[in-house]
Amino acid sequence: MKDTPVYRYSTFKTPAGAFTVAVDPSGAIVATAFGDRSALRRRLRAGTLVHDERGAAPARRLVEDWFLGKARDFSATLSPGGTPFQKRVWSALRRIPFGETRSYGDVARIVGSSARAVGRASATNPICLIVPCHRVIGADGTLTGFAFGEATKRRLLEFEGSRFSA
Repeated sequence: MKDTPVYRYSTFKTPAGAFTVAVDPSGAIVATAFGDRSALRRRLRAGTLVHDERGAAPARRLVEDWFLGKARDFSATLSPGGTPFQKRVWSALRRIPFGETRSYGDVARIVGSSARAVGRASATNPICLIVPCHRVIGADGTLTGFAFGEATKRRLLEFEGSRFSA
C-alpha cells in the first residue's frame, strides 16, 4: 500500500485575489489555485493538505515577488501530477514569455498535437500562474477558458501588459 503524500500549503492575498500554493516535502510546488484550500484541493489528484506558512513560504515569496514586479519568471522546482503529454504541454506553456500570449494552435504546433488536446491539458494544469496557462488565448486573440474565470485571466494578462481582444 502506497503512503498518501503530505503537502504543505499557504493561502494569501494577491492583486488577483486569494491564492493558495502547495509544496511537497522537498519544497517543490505541486499545485496552486486562485482561491482557498478547497480550490487547491480540486487541483490535486491525491494527498493530504497541511496548513504550514513556514513550509510553503519560499513558494509564496515567488508569487508575491511576481505580483510586486520583482520577477517576471518563476525559477521554482515543480512537481505536477499528470500524463507525459500534459507535462509536455505545461513545459511549453512555461516557455511563453511574460507579457506575451500564444494561441492553443501555436502551442499545439510546438508539442505536435491538436489545439483541442492542448486546451484540455491547459485546463488540467495544476500549477496555475507559475505554469502560465493564462497566456494561452484564442486564435482570434480573444480570452478563452481559464479555470478561475475570465476576469482573473484578464487581470493577469493586463498586469503583464499582454495584448488580447476584448
